[in-house]
Amino acid sequence: MKESLILIILACYFGILMLISYLTGKKSNNKTFFTGNKQSPWILVAFGMIGTSISGVTFVSVPGMPLSIDMTYMQTVLGFSVGYLVVAHLLLPLYYKLNLTSIYTYLRDRFGNRAYKTGASFFLLSKIIGAAARLYIVVLILQHYVFDRWQVPFIVTTGGIVLLIWLYSHKSGIKTIVWTDALQTFFLLGALVLIIHTVMNDLNFDFTTMIRTVMDDERSHIFVFDDWYTKQNFFKQFISGIFITIVMSGLDQDMMQKNLSCRTLKDSQKNMYSYGMAFIPVNLLFLSLGILLAVYAETKNISLPALSDEMLPMFATQYLGSAVIVFFSIGIIAAAFSSADSALTALTTSFCIDILDVEKFEENRAEKIRKLTHISISVLFVLIILVIKAVNNKSIIDAIYIIASYTYGPLLGLFSFGLFTKLKADDKWIPYIAFISPIFCFLLDLVTTRYTDYRFGYELLMMNGLFTFFGLYLTSVKAQLKHNRL
Repeated sequence: MKESLILIILACYFGILMLISYLTGKKSNNKTFFTGNKQSPWILVAFGMIGTSISGVTFVSVPGMPLSIDMTYMQTVLGFSVGYLVVAHLLLPLYYKLNLTSIYTYLRDRFGNRAYKTGASFFLLSKIIGAAARLYIVVLILQHYVFDRWQVPFIVTTGGIVLLIWLYSHKSGIKTIVWTDALQTFFLLGALVLIIHTVMNDLNFDFTTMIRTVMDDERSHIFVFDDWYTKQNFFKQFISGIFITIVMSGLDQDMMQKNLSCRTLKDSQKNMYSYGMAFIPVNLLFLSLGILLAVYAETKNISLPALSDEMLPMFATQYLGSAVIVFFSIGIIAAAFSSADSALTALTTSFCIDILDVEKFEENRAEKIRKLTHISISVLFVLIILVIKAVNNKSIIDAIYIIASYTYGPLLGLFSFGLFTKLKADDKWIPYIAFISPIFCFLLDLVTTRYTDYRFGYELLMMNGLFTFFGLYLTSVKAQLKHNRL
């Protein structure tokens, strides 16, 4: 009965998305797919981007965080909000001034073609791994709680989910995604609130009691100022949160593509302010749900799972009743689809424009290439999810940020050097610098962990960007010396 109910929810949900795709897909072309004809209402984009940023990873992983690191993740979330302000006032004006479709075109204009291809390649690598990891956790949950009972192979489940996302996104791209993501954010947040309400009722808590219970719980501890060695130190988390937002939103074609589909710069900035600030209460709700579930387990003598990522799925499917199964299914599917569909669209856009340069082709040929690219990246999604399943052994959300530290770091260095200096780095050396910098970061982390008590957290992202910045500076100095001798 439970498995059938989830499948019915999935079918109904997909039907709604296909209806939106049909309504928004009329008279679509490559411009519609890539930019939405720059007609997206900013408030719709802002609301939809909450769901895109949260993803299925947040829906599952964040409620489990209080079990291991209390509510210290809020330190990073506060940094996120500051990072969105930086993006709104530093990067968005640049992108609108240059009228960019792909943000990595800036690197070509600033440094040269090799820098441009390098930046786009690092985005493609980062995004496809990160998006696949986010989608993986949802596919895994559906497999465990639904399709295993019917002996459906994991590869079939994965392929089916990716196919559904491709079906409603392949025609109109970002124009469709703006509307579907807004709908999916509504379902995601609604599911979160309804699950919290159900847990409160089962515990006989009113709203005031719930707030007091969360605040008085020993796991509600947020700030860590006194321990510089731990990854949960406030300054590490807060500053890392700022830079994570800058690179994973401001330097990410996925997130910027929606912003650039707004009519004007001011509309795009209003969008950034709105969903950036929304991150604080939304993540606070997710963490509070985690504490409530832990209290529920203690009250009902329920053993908590070994992996924190399994806590919410376990309670939703085994202990909280059929209503919560419905809420959880809707929430997790909405979170997964809203993250994966925009990533698939952004990857297609970046590969077509940055790597294949389809804007130089005539319209029919360019559209055929775009459609083939969309299919190819969908297949690659499936393959990467299968690899992740084979090697996964830790919290997915932590793994995504670690991957970002290594792959987005060169982008941070490239854009920082371009924006804050007037120096001209030697374009031919840029791919090598971008490749070597993450290796230096990895070795630094390895040596530090082995010989000291200090533990790097997400600040590896800043170190990576710094190595790239320094490498670019050295090539610019060398180029200037050569120029002076001539």
